[in-house]
Amino acid sequence: MVIYKMTDAEKQLADIIWENEPLGSGRLVTLAAQHMNWKKSTTYTVLKKLCENDIFQNQGSIVSSKISVDEYTRLLGEDYLEQNYGGSLPGFVAAFIRKKKISKSEIEQLERMIAEYKETE
Repeated sequence: MVIYKMTDAEKQLADIIWENEPLGSGRLVTLAAQHMNWKKSTTYTVLKKLCENDIFQNQGSIVSSKISVDEYTRLLGEDYLEQNYGGSLPGFVAAFIRKKKISKSEIEQLERMIAEYKETE
């Protein structure tokens, strides 16, 4: 699945929505003005694009997410792995640790995560 990659501005608005959802579109305009000094038209233009890309919805002037911030982040990660490492998590880890030494505690944390994953299979 290809996920839409938000611009920095879109991500700022998305974070406001995720932190406050569900919220009325008028409240979103107020929060965007407070946090980013945006005008109403800017907020609605950016919101429309986020809705067109199936991240949020605006139904009856109530804005809510179609996917959570965690799901969005996971999908971005999967897309990155697919685009750069053929979907191979071991390939990514191998490339990463060639340049950056990981600590003993990080290794232990990864081992625990793998063990927990094996238990849920």
